[in-house]
Formats: sequence, C-alpha cells, structure tokens
Amino acid sequence: MKLRSGIFFAGVSLAAMLMVSVGAARANDSVVKAVSDPNGWAIAGHDYGNTRFSPLKQITSENAGKLQLVYSLSLASLRSNESSPVVIGKTLYVSTSWGPKYVYAIDAATGARKWTWQPDIPDDVLQYACCDVNSRGVSFADGKIFVGRLDGKLTALDAETGKELWTSTVVDYKQGSVITSPPLIVRDKVITGFGGGEYGVRGSLQAFSVKDGKLLWQTYTVPAPGQPGSETWKGDTGLHGGGAAWLVGSYDAKSDTVYWGTSNPGPWNTAVRSTGDGNFGKLTNLYTASTLAIDPNTGSIKWHIQGTPADAWDYDGVNELLLADLKIKGADTPVLMKADRNGFFFVANRETGKVISAEKYVFANWAKKWDINTMRAEEDPDKRPGPGHPAKDICPNLIGGKNWQPMSFNPQTGLVYIPTNNVCMDWSVSDVNYKRGVFYLGAEFPTKEGPGGFLGELVAWDPVANKKVWGIKEDLPFNGGTLTTAGNLVFSGNLHGDFRAIDAKNGKVLWSKNLGSGIGAGPVTYSVDGKQYVAIVVGRTAALPAFLGDIGKKMVAAAPEGGSLFVFALQ
Repeated sequence: MKLRSGIFFAGVSLAAMLMVSVGAARANDSVVKAVSDPNGWAIAGHDYGNTRFSPLKQITSENAGKLQLVYSLSLASLRSNESSPVVIGKTLYVSTSWGPKYVYAIDAATGARKWTWQPDIPDDVLQYACCDVNSRGVSFADGKIFVGRLDGKLTALDAETGKELWTSTVVDYKQGSVITSPPLIVRDKVITGFGGGEYGVRGSLQAFSVKDGKLLWQTYTVPAPGQPGSETWKGDTGLHGGGAAWLVGSYDAKSDTVYWGTSNPGPWNTAVRSTGDGNFGKLTNLYTASTLAIDPNTGSIKWHIQGTPADAWDYDGVNELLLADLKIKGADTPVLMKADRNGFFFVANRETGKVISAEKYVFANWAKKWDINTMRAEEDPDKRPGPGHPAKDICPNLIGGKNWQPMSFNPQTGLVYIPTNNVCMDWSVSDVNYKRGVFYLGAEFPTKEGPGGFLGELVAWDPVANKKVWGIKEDLPFNGGTLTTAGNLVFSGNLHGDFRAIDAKNGKVLWSKNLGSGIGAGPVTYSVDGKQYVAIVVGRTAALPAFLGDIGKKMVAAAPEGGSLFVFALQ
C-alpha cells in the first residue's frame, strides 16, 4: 500500500463506497472471531466499541457475595500497573508497567505461566513519560500479540511462544513520546498513537502492517503551516502543538470508521499558540482536545468534534469513545459516547459526527453549557486564564471529570458506569520556550478540593435522559475503571485497593476485597470450561499525585505501590 502522511479530509471515495456495497470484510477476521466468543476478552475494551460489557452471567448480583480468590500472579514490576488483560481461548495475556517490563501469557484458569517476554527498555524512559511508566495492555490478531512500548516502539509476538516476530519504531521517545496503551487492529493494520502533549510533540496516528510491521500510513493530528487548519495556530506553533492520541481507539465496521481522541495542545499557556486575540469564538487550535473519525484504509480524517477549543486547562480530549446503539427520541441511533475530561458527557451520531447532547456529568464551572449548535462551550470568561489574569476555582481540575480509567456500558440497564473526579484548581500562566524532551507547559495549577466533601465518585449515567441514576462517593480521585456484565453487575476498584462487585441497577455494594495496592485498571471477565472468572490488575499510580499537591499526598498515603494480577470466581 502506498504510504500516506499529513492531515486528511473529506469522506469516503467512490471506490470505497462500492467496496461497502458489495460487503467487503470490515475488520480483522481473527479479531472478529475472538470478539464473537462470549467466553473471551479479545480487546482491551472487550470489543471494537469499547463497551466493556460481557454477556457472561454465571456471577450475578444474587451470588457475587460468594466470590473467592482463585489465584494471583506477581507482575514483578512495581507502580502504575494499569493493564486490562486480554483472554483468547484459555490463555490470558497481561503486560506490566515500566516498558512494559514483562508481558506474560498464563493459563487463564490456573495462573500457570506459559511464557514471559522481557524487552530491552532503556533506563531513561521515566524522564520522557509525563504521567508514569504505565502499560494498559496488549492487542491480539492473526496469532500475534501486539504491544506498544515506552521507548516508542511497537512489537509483535507469537501468541503461542512469546517469540518476538518484528519490532517497528513508531516515534523517538526522547522527544517525550512514549506509548502506554494497546493498539487497535483493523484488517491488516495495527493502528497506534503515542503520548507527549506535555512535551510539545506533534501528535499523530500511524498504521503498521500486521504481517511485518511496515508503516502503511501516518496522519498528523495537528496541521503544519500551510495545511488546512493551520490558521488556528500562531505561526508555526502547531509543530509543537500536542494533540497526541495516547489512549485507545474504537472501530465501527458498518461505516468502516476508526474513532480516536486527541490530547491537550501545547503549551498550556494559550497565549503562545492561540489566535483570536481573546475572542473565544475564534480560538480553536485544531485538532487538539478532539474526537477524530478516521478512514482506516488511508488515515484520512472524515470529521471531528472539538470538545475544548483552544484548551487552556489541560482538558485533554483523549478519553475513549464508547460505541453503542441507543433509542433517542424514539429512533434507533448509532452513537459514540465520551465522558470528556472537561466535564461534559458527549453523545454524537457516530456516522455523521453530529452532536446529539453534551451535558455536565460532574460539577464543572469553566463553561455554562456546551452548545450543540455552535459546537463549542459557552465559557465563563473569568475561568479562562491568560497573561496578567490568572483564574480562580476552576472545576474540574486538570485530571478532568474523568481521566483515562475506562467507563463501561450495559445495554440491559441502559447505563454508563463512569469513574469520576471531583477536584478543582487555580491557574496562572507564565512564559515558556520549547526545548526538546522537556516539559512544555507555561502554567501553575494549585489543586483544590471540589464541592461536596468528596473527591471521586462512581457514577451510573443515563446517556439518553442525560442524568445520574446513582453514585458511590469516594474520598480520593483517580479510582479504577469499570466492567459491567449481564449478571447485573459492575466491577470497579479504588485507590485504597478495594475491589468491589456492585449491583448495576441500584449501586449497592455486594462484595468487596482489599487487594493491597491502589487500583486504576479496568477489570475483565471471561469463562474457561464453563467457569466464569473476574480478573483485575493492581498497582497504584506514583507520578500523577505530584501534580495534585496535598490531595496527591493523600493518594500516595492510601496504599503502597504494587504490581499483581488477582483472579476471582465463585467457589
């Protein structure tokens, strides 16, 4: 395939539409087969839509209190273990922090190790990893396991043996670009982004051949001077403008579209990069803090939704896009859902890009509302910081109403289960110059507690009625991701290390077990030989609390660092 690069626009070509009409294969057959197995967990988000919903129901809200530990595995790697395991057949694959330091293949029912892979990760990666040395999992396709690395590389392993098959360089990690999340496999392509919005990188997505790791296309998420959208940046500042796609992607086979969120612009001081001279209606910085709809064949951008134009608060728009079909105003509607860090829950038609609703799911005062007609927020001007006018009491804080920890959607309850934060901040800006591989921020952001006497909350959100149905308040932010099942359950952990089974309809905690270290990862569930298991990786974050002052100190004190996999079942 011809290499493609740059920023792409427009829709699908006539040839592509003809391909659709004759029913061309839409996704990688091996991934589709694995996803269709109700007993497995084939993708980090369970399926191409990142729903994190499992149809398994041996474990239910009636018997969850009988869960017991089946086995545990030391990951031999401390701090920031955030992997959601992948389960293919009877094998569980899990990555660790620090590179990853290890990838393990184990017997999913017993925990017996089948193989271990240890890459050679440079010792200096920590200084280029903004927000810790995490690895959020691996991906599977065509008998291979794919893993992104902190040294900016992508590796394919033989799923049976762990043998390294190929390694491709995605990006130079020494510019501040590390890979912390699993790639997305669509047909013959492994699609990945990387981090670095805080280092002034120029974000991009790139696709590599599943077979041999050859680069097939690259799409920059920030325009260079002279490209469409470059007029939204001062001069050539877009070349260091962030917009990194560092979390996970989603895929819709019907429209043959990949969806990915992009990160904050760089630097955090908007005066360096934004045009508009204080006219908020003109500030943008395309395509940062956005949702991108992308043609997986070429990398071309079909359309975008910018959640926070000219982001001044690190409201990184990278959170996962959850795909589902909802009945809205009586009509079955294909939607994507996003709990944006800016505090608004977006529901959009995933085929057209039209925003259906954008409502506050946490306390947020930086904007009065998000207008679906103008496609931007109605900001409170007192909350937008700039040179000579710092802003006070901005909510949410830069960790967002929701951070990377994954939400889930249960089609039976119609609810989305969101790990939310209730933290605020002050913000002032300062001069900053770009230096390769060094933080490119230009801001100070002292942390404050949010209103109400709590710092986090597990929220069950109705995306049609746009309202909270129930919530479980937490004394700390940055709690774990969620899993929901046909057994009327939600599983989620917190920074104290409490792992819980919760009634999906009413929020009642049915079972809880403390696992010794803080939990950020999203749990998974699977079945082997007719027995359902629930697995969770633990190991609290270490770097992020440094951004949060006294609240960060409480986060560190809540539990020690860790690194283990725990697996439970009914006994």
